[in-house]
Amino acid sequence: MTLYLVAFILCLILGVPIAFSLGIASIAYLLVNDQWHLMLGFPQKMIGGIDNFVLLTIPFFILAGNLMNSANLTREIVRFAQMLVGGMRGGLAVVNVVASMLFSGVSGAATAEASAIGSVMIPAMRKDGYRTDYAAALTATASILGPLVPPSLSLILYGVLTSTSIADLFLAGIAPAFVLCFLLIVYAIWRARGETHAAPVPVKPEDRAGVMIKALPTLLLPVIIVGGIRSGLFTPTEAAAVAALYALLIGVFLYRSLSAKTIAQAFYDTATMTAGVMLIVAMASMTAFILGIENIPRAIAEAIREVSDQPWILILLLNVILLILGLFLEPLAALVLAMPILNEIFPLLDMNAVQFGVMVVLNLMIGMITPPVGLCLFIVSAIGKQPMEKVAVAILPMIGLCLMVLLLVAFVPALTLSLPALLGGG
Repeated sequence: MTLYLVAFILCLILGVPIAFSLGIASIAYLLVNDQWHLMLGFPQKMIGGIDNFVLLTIPFFILAGNLMNSANLTREIVRFAQMLVGGMRGGLAVVNVVASMLFSGVSGAATAEASAIGSVMIPAMRKDGYRTDYAAALTATASILGPLVPPSLSLILYGVLTSTSIADLFLAGIAPAFVLCFLLIVYAIWRARGETHAAPVPVKPEDRAGVMIKALPTLLLPVIIVGGIRSGLFTPTEAAAVAALYALLIGVFLYRSLSAKTIAQAFYDTATMTAGVMLIVAMASMTAFILGIENIPRAIAEAIREVSDQPWILILLLNVILLILGLFLEPLAALVLAMPILNEIFPLLDMNAVQFGVMVVLNLMIGMITPPVGLCLFIVSAIGKQPMEKVAVAILPMIGLCLMVLLLVAFVPALTLSLPALLGGG
């Protein structure tokens, strides 16, 4: 197993994409351990890792988000957020956070949110006198709200890997997302006390109805998804297809901002993004198979069991391990790799599977805003034309807020389980 880790880390250092790093390390392990005959089953293991009907939700939800973004709905969401909160001190920073929260119900992925909101808000905040590194850091942190609410791709994958209700997971992530959103707003207002920024241009009273009407169809998307699944009207996979169709229809007939060219581009982007996601999952499935050969999950579970028999200590230890894992791995790959181990540890924690899922996903999302492999950091740094090191320093207080929410998720079950229970799940 040492050879596998060395090969994997070496590939990452050389800049090899994560999916190929996993595959190369797996092949190196099989060859050196004289198990080359298992390479004949390599394609089958890869296909088996993605041969799950529920995984069809991923391309459909990606398509829905791409269609919404191609329809230029980001600006409508930002304008609606500006109407709600833009008049307060530090208003543009607050608009950034609220817009990210509203856009979360469209994207399902932190990277898509960082790109869409960042391309609008970072230049606007810089123009109004905000430090660019702060604007980029705030955008990156707010982007991890996306994977906590429907249609979260990470929660879908967790649900597939553990046979946990995806509808319950969708509902469970909403309250933590609102708590993090609130803390980021408080931080933005506190930060604004010592800085002078021009107030955002207010939305005229006569324009407010129009702004609300334009934003409402977009904001209804997560309601349709969760409501349809919870009511039994359609399955998660069907909900994803409905979401994509809904995005297409409102983009073409209501907003009239989707042309044949933009629709084709949205489908192309969806195909490339889906291929990337599925390749990561497939390669990580092969690595999970190797972990099984070496009996690593059980060995790690036994080692953790030796540390303590107190669930709260084990939960803290597990969070530290997941945070470290998130520093180096893309969340979807980390989920596939970690779940065989986590399934062995989970019975020791005295925790609900839905609460556990939100905790795991939030851990890995924090990795998206921390170096050295923080994809959201790379995106906002590129948009803001700032060195990543500078943005990483500016984001440290906001990572502290994320860790506070993580502790609440880990040790306050009501935060994640109340809403699913209220709506008949959990």
